[in-house]
Amino acid sequence: MKTFSKLTMALALSTGAAGVVLAPPAIAQKKSKEDTGPKMSPDALKAAQTAQTALAAKDVATAEPAVVQLETVAKTDDDKYFAAALRYNLEQIKIQNARAANPNAPVDETGLAKPMEALLASAKTPAAEKGKLAYQRGLLAYNGKQFPTAIQFFTQARELGYTDSNLGLQIAQAKVGGGDVPGGLADLQTTVQQMNTSGQKAPEDVYRYGIARSNAAKLPQTMTWLQDYVTAYPTAKNWRDVVVTYGLSSNSIAKLDDNQKIDLFRLLRSTKALADQNDYLEYADDVQRRGLPAEAAAVIKEGQAAGKIPAGNTLAKSLLTEATRAAAAEGSLAPLKTRANAAANGKLAAGTADAYLGQDNFTEAAALYRVALQKGGVDADEVNTHLGIALAKSGDKAGAKAAFDAVKTAPRSGIASLWTAYLNAPTA
Repeated sequence: MKTFSKLTMALALSTGAAGVVLAPPAIAQKKSKEDTGPKMSPDALKAAQTAQTALAAKDVATAEPAVVQLETVAKTDDDKYFAAALRYNLEQIKIQNARAANPNAPVDETGLAKPMEALLASAKTPAAEKGKLAYQRGLLAYNGKQFPTAIQFFTQARELGYTDSNLGLQIAQAKVGGGDVPGGLADLQTTVQQMNTSGQKAPEDVYRYGIARSNAAKLPQTMTWLQDYVTAYPTAKNWRDVVVTYGLSSNSIAKLDDNQKIDLFRLLRSTKALADQNDYLEYADDVQRRGLPAEAAAVIKEGQAAGKIPAGNTLAKSLLTEATRAAAAEGSLAPLKTRANAAANGKLAAGTADAYLGQDNFTEAAALYRVALQKGGVDADEVNTHLGIALAKSGDKAGAKAAFDAVKTAPRSGIASLWTAYLNAPTA
């Protein structure tokens, strides 16, 4: 009796053909309880044995015509099963040889598709292996940018019970690659939530992929991706990337005025994500021109202490001197507070609260922001943003979230969302 050794399938794929006994046709036709081997026609058996021996020796020149012969004469289900399995092995060896000959050259793997599909369709392929096989066929299609085909086989793999941790992500990416960006990203968000809920944290690259694709398509879900990213990975670098993406670059999501940018700089300061002297100097200059000298001076001093602003930077020295002088001239805010409480509208209260916020007097700032909202006549979204910042800095997370939730209009709603993400992040 002739025996096939284990058929080495690529990517840990097993066809279940290990140790299968190929009996001569006359014996294979017997109808007995012991007769459990494959039923192969004589010509197919001969070609299969020749191919199997050649493949074991990686003798492609001998294996190729034997496999072709097997494919030509295959009649029974077993004939066709082994024809597909041996073709798969042959194509895999060709790929390995091509890579060994030129590791840097692209390799054509399309020859694997037909035998993989034949094995999937074969009743002789063990059911336990079909899910893995469908997944590998999906990968082959995905790598070839055949996204509808990739979705087909990835979905089939899932239906067959295959549970690779990347399967959901790959289906979503295939949808995006195929043009269904909203649908693919919706699936991706669901998969990320499932991974995080199960304790298997979604990789950073998944969030960056979601941000990039959503932003390129101008989808409103971009804000959710930005928030989720810094909540999951709240590093200083990530915070800066997210904040800059939202509103501090020439091609940012939102087009902000200087007053709105200040609140993003404040977020960068709170997350220790101000990167270099340019960040510190732009921030300080913005708040100085806004009439908040105490905050400008504090920012310059922090940049110098952190080594981000060189000691000899003349612009920093000039800003610090001007801010220090203006802060001294400003004096006590108590008289303004009294007038603000007695005013007919909330404008003075909001302005005085801003000054208290710049001095890091968060308690007085929060109280006056509430007065401003009560009296009216102010930009409620701006005041609620600043109230949220004051409460966040004072440690009142619940109050801060409520204030940020009250900000309804873009682009301030996006600023408020990022501050909410700061409160939700583990380092907040």
